[in-house]
Amino acid sequence: MKILALDTATEACSVALSVDGRIQERFETAGRSHTERLMPMVQELVAGAGLAFSQLDGIACGVGPGSFAGVRIGVGYTKGLALALDRPVVGVSSLPAMALRAIRGGASRVLAAIDARMNEVYWGAYRATADGLPQPLLEERVCTPVEVPRTAGGEWTAVGTGWGSYGDALRAAAAVEPRQVVADALPHAEDILRLALPQFQGGQAISGDALLPLYLRNKVALTLLEQAALRASR
Repeated sequence: MKILALDTATEACSVALSVDGRIQERFETAGRSHTERLMPMVQELVAGAGLAFSQLDGIACGVGPGSFAGVRIGVGYTKGLALALDRPVVGVSSLPAMALRAIRGGASRVLAAIDARMNEVYWGAYRATADGLPQPLLEERVCTPVEVPRTAGGEWTAVGTGWGSYGDALRAAAAVEPRQVVADALPHAEDILRLALPQFQGGQAISGDALLPLYLRNKVALTLLEQAALRASR
């Protein structure tokens, strides 16, 4: 099975390719240059593996949560490529993807937090299953740092930019002192791919036109008046 994966949901831009279980990845911190970097990275990876796009069996995509623009770029590119090739897709959330990377590094329980701006975080809690995958312990959410749920006791690993921006508030609200904090952790296409592979193998992939972004917020942008009111309240 030949599966391409990509992720542009945060400031990272990454692509990964699995060819019969062998995975390669390209990863860059792209800032706001995802549009310029994504296509060349994909073309380089596919060509470097000696493949044509027509040989792909499916495409996995990081669908957020993250930056509105970044999520839209990745989902839009994936939908276009999937429809052009008539290939199935699988969407994967940023939060379990980051948790998987920590689990692969030895973590047993992970608190993932992405800085959502506007004094909020995207938040998820996971434990490692027997087969090394992240099992969610609560529903993913967006909330202020002081509103994250209190966690069960025990050993936790904390990952994501939310910990870099609001670490003290998250520790207090979650009532946890993580054994390790990786505040610069970002989603990787390799982990998107690893989470998507079982779905492709199990026949759970969907058509490209059914792929949807995961914003978590009901409103992905505030009006100018709402932004001004928010700034004035701080």
